[in-house]
Amino acid sequence: MTTVLVDDLRDFTDGRPATVARTSAEGVTLLTALRGSRIDELWLDHDLGGDDTIWPVVEVLERAAFEGTPLDVGAVFVHSANPPGAAKVVQALTRWGYPVRISTGSPALGYQG
Repeated sequence: MTTVLVDDLRDFTDGRPATVARTSAEGVTLLTALRGSRIDELWLDHDLGGDDTIWPVVEVLERAAFEGTPLDVGAVFVHSANPPGAAKVVQALTRWGYPVRISTGSPALGYQG
């Protein structure tokens, strides 16, 4: 199972194996590398520290779908503490057919510590 987490601060509390990107640039690089592979779970945080947000990663997903070759993602979980930002991510990715759900407050994630 392939799980990808794009989040500047959180990790999985249950220790599940995941490939982690801490910035949007790392997330873009990771999704580019995984293009053509199955991503079972993609976890996205909206605010990634400073002025960095998840939008460059969302744009990769949108562009792929626009070109007719969406990434093979089983489920996208948006877990941001920014409700308006999370809602916009869900709206954008749902529009392109990705299976998205808001998972803010999920016990699966916790802050590094």
